[in-house]
Amino acid sequence: MRRSRRTALAAACLATALSACGSRGAPQNQGPPPVAVDVAQARRSDIATYVSLDGQIAPLQQSTLSSPQSGNLVAVYVNEGQHVRRGQLLAKIDDAALRATLAQQVALAQQGSAALSSSRLQYPVTAAQGSSTIVTAQQQLASARNAVATADAAYRSANSTYVADKSLLGQGYVAQTAYDQAVAAYVQALQALNTARETERQAVVALRAAQQQGVNAAPIQLQQIAQNRGALAAARAQVTLLQTEIAQTSIVAPFDAVVTQRLLDPGSFASPNQPVLQVSQVDTVYVNVNVPDEDLGYVRTGTPVTFTTTSVGARTYRGTVFDVNATPTAGTLSYRARLRVDNPNDFLRGGMLVAVNVRTAYHRGAIVVPRAAVFSSESGANVFAAVEMPASPGMSKGAVPVGKGGKPGAPQGAAMILKQAKQVPVVLGLQTDTLAEVRSPQIVPGTTVITTRPDTLSDKSPVAIGGPAAGSGGGAQ
Repeated sequence: MRRSRRTALAAACLATALSACGSRGAPQNQGPPPVAVDVAQARRSDIATYVSLDGQIAPLQQSTLSSPQSGNLVAVYVNEGQHVRRGQLLAKIDDAALRATLAQQVALAQQGSAALSSSRLQYPVTAAQGSSTIVTAQQQLASARNAVATADAAYRSANSTYVADKSLLGQGYVAQTAYDQAVAAYVQALQALNTARETERQAVVALRAAQQQGVNAAPIQLQQIAQNRGALAAARAQVTLLQTEIAQTSIVAPFDAVVTQRLLDPGSFASPNQPVLQVSQVDTVYVNVNVPDEDLGYVRTGTPVTFTTTSVGARTYRGTVFDVNATPTAGTLSYRARLRVDNPNDFLRGGMLVAVNVRTAYHRGAIVVPRAAVFSSESGANVFAAVEMPASPGMSKGAVPVGKGGKPGAPQGAAMILKQAKQVPVVLGLQTDTLAEVRSPQIVPGTTVITTRPDTLSDKSPVAIGGPAAGSGGGAQ
């Protein structure tokens, strides 16, 4: 509305000025009146196009904490929103029963250690005892064999006397009494020999038994040592298991994080693996971006992007693509790409929706004009350039003063610059919401282009510019 009033006022002032000039003797046939327009200048600038993708903030890590042990929850040391450090104790389950069992198992382990030490001390004694028994049996066998040799010699002597006296008794050379004595000595010597031989046999058996016992004594003792060692290892393993179970009653932070959920309070019974707390690492966050299949060619690992979220105002964040999933999200043709972004002040929170801008094309040093300056015709894209008005009899080129008569809304001494519209065919390049890249030998940096196109504007139309040509506005996109 404001531009229309300004354009109409400028046209009225210009018509008044031209009428005044005509009344001073200039030719009356001056053609159509000039068209008031707005202009801008073509300039050289970088230009880029972007595609906007939807995304969502997610914590870098998020864990729901629980314990494999069950029991009453005796304490919860943190609240939601609190920052915690890795290894910090967050909650505690009652471990009294486990500690009592641990004390009992420690005592059993000490008993097992004592038994093992005792069996180790007995092993050398047992081996020495076996060796001593064998030596004693060997000595007894040697003594028995000596006794057999002595008894055998006595038997032979008694037998010889008995045989001789028996022969002499028949011839009458030996008295009956002497013969009877020889028989008694023979019988006694035979009994002594048999006794000595039995003693020798028993000594042989005793030696074999001692040798067998000596051979088996050491392995039996070693087996006892191994058994005691195994019992001690089992007891110690049970102690370690109980210590681990007691440690599991303490719920600690797995990483530096913020407490995002507190699910149980002190006094509650916590079943095994029942969630107690949830913690999220948000000092660095992921931005999960949905990338449609048709835009996947613009997004790859290392691609620089920007993103904004209405949750934290108009701030623009920058980042690079961390990774791109190799398969689409189930049931869609969208791929999940992720950015990894530092978040030192926790401005970005899990679940926030963001708009991610990915550059699709970029031209450096292009000639750009406002997009409003470009229009289409049957021959293609065009712009109107404002060029110098050709000389005309009775009318001077350049600025024409208007508003001297105090027309409403016109500043005293305002001037309209007369130009001529020239339709210039162009080749379009990249386009943004406000700028367009154009290629034409006639459009160079500094060329004035018309940004408004009244219905009466055509090639070679006279135009009136209400002041110096304005800049095209906007930076490189």
